[in-house]
Amino acid sequence: MIPAIEALRRLQQGNRRFVEGVRDRSLPASQSQRHELVDGQTPFAIVLGCSDSRVPAELIFDQGLGDLFVIRVAGNVVAPSQVGSIEFAAERFGTRLVVVLGHSQCGAVEATLEQLEKPQESRSPNLSSIVNRIRPAVETLLETSGHCDHTGLLEHAVRANVRASAQHLRYGSPVLEQLIQENQLLVVGAEYSLETGVVDFFDGVPAAALR
Repeated sequence: MIPAIEALRRLQQGNRRFVEGVRDRSLPASQSQRHELVDGQTPFAIVLGCSDSRVPAELIFDQGLGDLFVIRVAGNVVAPSQVGSIEFAAERFGTRLVVVLGHSQCGAVEATLEQLEKPQESRSPNLSSIVNRIRPAVETLLETSGHCDHTGLLEHAVRANVRASAQHLRYGSPVLEQLIQENQLLVVGAEYSLETGVVDFFDGVPAAALR
């Protein structure tokens, strides 16, 4: 299996191609390559991302069929089903890298800020379950943001939410925690910019990956 640092570099290189508009034509996408994957998969990275239609992980990282194990949920929140999915991929396929991928102008994070600033009793229980998972990561920002405008507050909240989800994965699952302690898994946090297309890996990135 591909080491975590190499997997991270592959994602960085793929995102660079995406930003430049140059796709890697050798990536699996043809009918024959699709048939080769019928008997199994070996994804080199797990991505927990937001369901936002503008943030498809395979495209923004310029990867092909079978390359990424992607879990998408509004606000890239961590709930038992997401943790279980990541545990499954890490154990079953030996995938060494997990990326928690947030994005600029995240609607779920913005909805959480709105709820904290002006609570809405009419919000559905299902949507509230997402908001309530984001809430602990961002509610202190309202107390410490000072004169920060709404745009600046949202930018800080998106990153705070990514960090919180990444920490939950690092310390909220005995399975993942053991893999991390054995240097068999790396969890990093990143933010995708809707404006530029660039993915910034900003949380938990080893120094070796920055060289």
